[in-house]
Amino acid sequence: MNRRMVFRIISFVLLIEAIAMLPALILSLVFHEPEATRGFGITILLAISLASIDFLFPPKRNSLYATEGYVITALSWIIISVVGCLPFLISGALTNFFEAFFEIVSGFTTTGATILKNIEGTYRSLLFWRSFTHWLGGMGVLVFLLAIVSMTGSEGNMIHLLRAESPGYDVGKMTPKLKETAMTLYFLYIALTILEFVILMICGMPPFDAICITFGTAGTGGFGVTNNGLAAYNPACQTVATVFMLVFGVNFSIYFLIVTRQFSEVKINEELWTYLGIFTVSAFLIAFNTLSMSPNFKTAFHHSAFQVASIMTTTGFNTVDFDLWPWFSKTILVILMFIGASAGSTGGGIKVSRLLIAVKAIRRQGNKILHPRSIRVLRMNQKGLDEAIVQGVLGFLATYILLLFGSVLIISLDNFNLETNFTAVLSCLSNIGPGLSAVGPTSNFTAFSNFSKVILSFDMLLGRLELFPVLILFNPHIWRRNSGRG
Repeated sequence: MNRRMVFRIISFVLLIEAIAMLPALILSLVFHEPEATRGFGITILLAISLASIDFLFPPKRNSLYATEGYVITALSWIIISVVGCLPFLISGALTNFFEAFFEIVSGFTTTGATILKNIEGTYRSLLFWRSFTHWLGGMGVLVFLLAIVSMTGSEGNMIHLLRAESPGYDVGKMTPKLKETAMTLYFLYIALTILEFVILMICGMPPFDAICITFGTAGTGGFGVTNNGLAAYNPACQTVATVFMLVFGVNFSIYFLIVTRQFSEVKINEELWTYLGIFTVSAFLIAFNTLSMSPNFKTAFHHSAFQVASIMTTTGFNTVDFDLWPWFSKTILVILMFIGASAGSTGGGIKVSRLLIAVKAIRRQGNKILHPRSIRVLRMNQKGLDEAIVQGVLGFLATYILLLFGSVLIISLDNFNLETNFTAVLSCLSNIGPGLSAVGPTSNFTAFSNFSKVILSFDMLLGRLELFPVLILFNPHIWRRNSGRG
């Protein structure tokens, strides 16, 4: 493994994190928060110092392989989370490292689960920082790095980073060059972010709230700046959030196809129409089921559409306490927690594309039982699927289920009920935020032990990085193998 190159890219990531903290540092000065200013100042200097050490030992080779791509991705996200939580600790806003780590992992992984009891009593610069981590983590820190820095001379080398960090069963190039692909992704991301911010301002949301909510929506994260979540804002703002949650839950390649007028490709995209269909059916079912709890159908559908969009895109915002809804509605939400958003979006979950492939594989297996000699190639978007992709999806689903139940078993040592434990793990593994019962939309994760917070933080990283980049760190073979000294 080219260890020097691994550390070189991680150093770049630390520099990006230090730069990303500068707006929060400026806000701490504007809002007269000296403790937060000290926290950000010390952390920025530390990040720059750590990054500078590596530049004293440049790599001899710039080559990267799949193994290095996975290792770089996993280590980068762990390190930026450790460094990113320091402003909370240094400022005194949080005094428990495990809670601070949980909070910032929740931010970068766009989960939105929180341990803060009084959000409005927290330094506003820290609230900005944790919302900004949603935005950074939504599209990916390494994707941003690829967009602005040329680190190696080989496009083939860098595709390993893009594939390891980007959500979905497969990552292709939207443009001939990888750097242009990364720049295109971020151009679309920034344009949609600005658009939502402007519309929220027009609808009456205060500027600070609007930018933080926009970051949370764009990254499908869910951190808010009020104790009441989005219930604190008018219905117009909530509707805007609903629309943009759905927008950011769509595969970004769809927007590229639209911009380049490839409408025929959009028309045949099975994942897009399945995603929209699941949202529509779920929203109407919950609206009818909760109609008795609302003054009229319009209000019921408003809240059901918001909550379905929030859970399905794994954003995690709330306008009502859906833990009080009938069990039929809550069961739909739990199912949506599994499904998640589209591949190639900022959302989490198993992804609609994987669900489609799994259903197709099950149907093929049923046909094979009836016709043992038949050979049938699975197709997606009118194109044949490589069997390696099908097996990869089935392997992902099996691993996801094993990790889910394993984590539920471990955190059950805290002696919470099954509803709490199961939805807490599911929420973290699918990067959603709220669960049910003790981790419902009006509660938080504070009551869990430090050990459970570590497990849940680990689950959030697993979910955001598609499981395997993190799991590969526990394979001793990659640390023993030396594919060439760097």
